[in-house]
Amino acid sequence: MSWMLILIYACVFALTCGFSYWALTGLMPSGMTQRLDSLKDTPHFVLTEPSARWQRWRDKLQRALSWLGPLSSATEPEDASHTFSSRLRFYNAGIHSHLAPLVYLASKTVLTFALPSIAIGVLWYSQVSLSQAPGMALVLVFAMLGYYLPNAILAHRVARYQQALFNAFPDALDLMRVCVQAGLGLDAAIDRVGHEMHLSCPELSNEFELTGLELRAGASRADALRHLSARIGLEDVEALVVMLIQADMLGTSVHESLQVHSESLRTKRRLLAEETAAKLPIKLLIPLVFCVFPALLTVLLGPAVISVHEILAPTAQGA
Repeated sequence: MSWMLILIYACVFALTCGFSYWALTGLMPSGMTQRLDSLKDTPHFVLTEPSARWQRWRDKLQRALSWLGPLSSATEPEDASHTFSSRLRFYNAGIHSHLAPLVYLASKTVLTFALPSIAIGVLWYSQVSLSQAPGMALVLVFAMLGYYLPNAILAHRVARYQQALFNAFPDALDLMRVCVQAGLGLDAAIDRVGHEMHLSCPELSNEFELTGLELRAGASRADALRHLSARIGLEDVEALVVMLIQADMLGTSVHESLQVHSESLRTKRRLLAEETAAKLPIKLLIPLVFCVFPALLTVLLGPAVISVHEILAPTAQGA
């Protein structure tokens, strides 16, 4: 069994796994259906304490992963700024658990050693020597894949989380503007928006509820808003936070500021949608040229080529 055949088997395995994941996610109910089913028999916004069984499992998981974290964190800088930025990446992905960095580092360590071990086992079973260049390259590729795969997964989750927040943020600003116009203060408006956005966008609802908890715990409004901007990591939210802090300091109208900012966000969202629609024909060109057109030409010209070959073949043999 050659190394090229091994790579073909690996590609087929990856495609099969990807198709299975796509099929399973397509057959599963949507997020809105799951949220409605979970809220069907339970009251809104009831904080439940974790069960004792889950607490024991979490403690066991933390002890099991505690010895894997330093192996991977040894390659990471240990300064305070890097620690804050690494924690901030999980906040940008909507992950607030204190076990998230430990699980992340442990997964990098395990995958860095597990995937090359699988590759070595496949090479040994196919009787390919590791001293050869293809075998060594395959092991190195699997090691790099195992090390950088958690980074790619985390980056994908950050992008998906921020996209959900960006899509729901103009509606939240309109709701906040209505609350302020009705006479609520900014702190009460933030808390109200966090409760009202629970079904339409639970991600944004969680962020506003965390900000409301900070305000009730005694944090200043400016610090709570800055923490909100840091957790979300969007430039539009940062601009809103700066605008609200300046409006609070200078005594300007918060209602007008929210209205202007929500309109600008909607304009930006519409422009991004138009840009995506304009890119669609270019993206469709590649599958059309390399997938659809060859099959179409084969169907249209195949019978004609066969007929011409049958007509000219006796003439060529007679000559």
